[in-house]
Amino acid sequence: MRWDNLVEKNSTAGNSALFAADAVTTRTFDTPEFRGITFHEIRARSILNRVPGASRMPFEWTVNPYRGCTHACVYCFARKTHSYLDLDTGIGFDSQIVVKTNAAELLQRELASRHWRGEHIAMGTNVDCYQRAEGKYRLMPGIISALRDRANPFSILTKGTLILRDLDLLRRAAEVAEVGVSVSVGFTDRELWRTVEPGTPAPERRLDVVRALTDAGIGCSVLMAPVIPFLGDRPEQLRATVAAIADAGATSVTPLVLHLRPGAREWYLHWLGQHHPRLVERYERMYAGGAYAPTWYQRRITRQVHELADAYGIGPAHRGEARRIPPAPSEPAATPESGPTQLTLL
Repeated sequence: MRWDNLVEKNSTAGNSALFAADAVTTRTFDTPEFRGITFHEIRARSILNRVPGASRMPFEWTVNPYRGCTHACVYCFARKTHSYLDLDTGIGFDSQIVVKTNAAELLQRELASRHWRGEHIAMGTNVDCYQRAEGKYRLMPGIISALRDRANPFSILTKGTLILRDLDLLRRAAEVAEVGVSVSVGFTDRELWRTVEPGTPAPERRLDVVRALTDAGIGCSVLMAPVIPFLGDRPEQLRATVAAIADAGATSVTPLVLHLRPGAREWYLHWLGQHHPRLVERYERMYAGGAYAPTWYQRRITRQVHELADAYGIGPAHRGEARRIPPAPSEPAATPESGPTQLTLL
């Protein structure tokens, strides 16, 4: 396994290796929820990551306390990152989890740097920060606290129900900074969920998270992703999903069609060949031009979802629109510190 010389060229910490081989502790836990999973605990050297300029992402900085993800989504675009460590991008990505145990203390230090300008930080955009491992390692409370202490704006995207554990922390952070929360629910088809997202909470459990956040006065949007061609894109499937999202009280819904980057593409097509061999040729044609489905197809799905959202009383997320979690009713809102602020992810 290639731990040394893994360089994060865009880190605020400079061009140094992210961690050294002698800083790695490998653990397994003989409990049902972690059986078959290996955790590589590391002392990271940096935690703030700059998004490459060529990226389509509407944010510049991310924090990723984990590498690899027990959600085991067969389409996950982050699979390629495991190859940087000479780890397998298939089953290895699902079961070999790198844990940055010092993530919170590192973030405190890097946010305090005179070079940091208080820019928006997105979490959950690579692998899920509320995946199963978070129940064991509890990295997110310290991360959210560090962001709150610096009144730093941030957003979280998750498929995990564990985010409800940190509800009070999110409220306190939102008193001093812009905070965005979004849950990913691409479809409500249980048979499809069981095969393509086997390690995630069921779609209805994720919608329960949206409902719980809404009931607590926290606006929560839904990223309807991925919409899976030929498996999850029938009009009745789209309607059922949007209806369920609206019923959960989501503030908005934003569709995103499946994209297949290198690493994810090979694993997904392997899965497709096993479960839906008749679709392999259709996928090869649809994604012949690269990682993304044709523009006409993406526009068609977006139009359909937006029309359904309007019919059910919710609109698409407006790019760049900030969503702020209100303070608890019994607590006065603190005055945010002055300084640069970036709008939320979704």
